[in-house]
Amino acid sequence: MMRDITIGQYYPADSILHRLDPRVKFVSTLVYIISLFVFSSWVGYGVAALFLVAMIVLSKVPFGFMVKGLKPIMVLLLITMFFNLVFTPGEVLWSFWILKITKEGIRLAIKMGIRLVFLIIGASIMTLTTTPNQLTDGLERLLRPLNKIHVPVHEIAMMMSIALRFIPILMEETDKIMKAQMARGADFENGNLIQKVKNMVPLLVPLFISAFRRANDLAMAMEARCYHGGDGRTQMKPLAYEKRDYLAYLVVAGYLALSIVFRVVGI
Repeated sequence: MMRDITIGQYYPADSILHRLDPRVKFVSTLVYIISLFVFSSWVGYGVAALFLVAMIVLSKVPFGFMVKGLKPIMVLLLITMFFNLVFTPGEVLWSFWILKITKEGIRLAIKMGIRLVFLIIGASIMTLTTTPNQLTDGLERLLRPLNKIHVPVHEIAMMMSIALRFIPILMEETDKIMKAQMARGADFENGNLIQKVKNMVPLLVPLFISAFRRANDLAMAMEARCYHGGDGRTQMKPLAYEKRDYLAYLVVAGYLALSIVFRVVGI
């Protein structure tokens, strides 16, 4: 399960998405997430699905590798769908005590499930095709205008990049600790809820210690390299737009315009 989290990982490949400017991928991901909430019909979700499939094909990332990132969020997905299913007012199809399943609830639960799945896969495409350094540079360039109001843009971008980079590292560390504890007789599967929480203590304590140790090592490494923030720093490979980046912007703008038209027309 811990190895199934794909957000924060980078998948090396020679694709057009890998070669795009990270700013384009940031903006495109944001536009795609917005479009998921702009679309309100099944036709619209079909268009969103086709766009997502096209991006997966262009990324050259194996579909199975990308889909396995949905496993860790299945509980969140089911909880979201359940609450939308039983607490949405409308035409009642089945009821028990305070729980009522309505026709509108079923429709809304399915739509929310589709949105969440598409959102996770769309965000995964960005991180799978962009290195942590590119993510940092792209985010910093996009937020650069905020420097005029004294917002520490470089520090914010660096923290977000480190957080994304630490996700797969901590998941791998969790997997190793869990296997080591299971080899010593720990049981993380059986027992009631309270017992399962108690069983997590031998896992969480070494995980927190490992996380603090890694954070301390990273801080010492940055200090040893005289890191002092974003003031006066230059880039070895400055970001520059190319023709394919402008073309990508046009495609994304057309996709957003299509979603808005669908919303206005009611398709």
